[in-house]
Amino acid sequence: MPELPEVETTRRGIAPLVEGKTIVSVVTRVVGLRWPFPPHLGAILAGRTIYTVERRAKYLLLRCDGGTLILHLGMTGHLRVVSPRVPPGCHDHVDLVFADGSCLRFNDSRRFGALLWTSDDPALHPLLAGLGPEPFDEAMSGERLYRLSRGRKNAVKPYIMDQRILVGVGNIYASEALFRAGIDPARAAGRVGLVRYRRLTAAIREVLDAAIAAGGTTIRDFSDSEGRPGYFAIQLQVYGRTGEPCLHCGEAIRQRRLGQRSTYFCRFCQH
Repeated sequence: MPELPEVETTRRGIAPLVEGKTIVSVVTRVVGLRWPFPPHLGAILAGRTIYTVERRAKYLLLRCDGGTLILHLGMTGHLRVVSPRVPPGCHDHVDLVFADGSCLRFNDSRRFGALLWTSDDPALHPLLAGLGPEPFDEAMSGERLYRLSRGRKNAVKPYIMDQRILVGVGNIYASEALFRAGIDPARAAGRVGLVRYRRLTAAIREVLDAAIAAGGTTIRDFSDSEGRPGYFAIQLQVYGRTGEPCLHCGEAIRQRRLGQRSTYFCRFCQH
C-alpha cells in the first residue's frame, strides 16, 4: 500500500502537470472504486480549473474553483498524465480530460482507491475530519505522543500507526522509525517515556524525509506510460530483513505480528 512518501511523491509528480489546467470532460469506465463515484461527476467537474494539488495524510486534494476532488490511491492505485488518445488499460478507470489535450488517468487494479467531490472545506469531510497532525507539523511532538499515550496498554507500533494520533506512518516506516529510536515495537505505548517519544518523533521525521528525498528521482515517471513511484530505494534497516544481521549489532533481525501486521526488529538494539 502506498505510504505517505509515495503519496507525497505522487503529489509532486502530478502537480506541475495538472495545476492551472481546466477540465473539459471526465471519462469513467466503472461506477466507482471503494465507494461509488459522485452522481453526475462529469457535469460537476466540466469547466473547473485545478488550482493546486495538496496532500492530507494519504489523500490527494485537487483544489478547484468551487470545491475539491479528494483522491485516495488505495492499495494499488497510481496516476499518470497521458494523451487521451493512449488506449486505456483494463485497470484505467478514470480520465480527467483537460482543455490542452492531456488527461490525468487513474489506474487501480484492486479498486480500493477513491475519487470523491466536496464543495465544502475538505478538512471537514468525514474521511479527513478525525485525522491527527502531519509528521512535520509543529503540532506533532514527542510531548504530544507522550501525553496521548498515558494509560495505553496497546503496543507502541500500532499506536504510532493510529491515524487519529499521527497521520502517514505506515507499516514499513513505523518499523524503521522504532528501530532508529531503539524502542521495542511491542512495548506498551503507555510505558514509553517522554525522552524516548522525543527520540521517536525525530526518527519518524528522519525516515520519512529520507524516503521523500529518494522519491525525487521518480517524478519524471508521471508523464510516461507507468507513473509508479514504487517504494523508495532507501536503505531499510529492519523491514523485510528477517534472519539477516542487524546493521548495528550483527544479531539476526526478527519478525512478529503486531496489530495484524508484520513487524521487524532487533531484540538487542530495541528495548
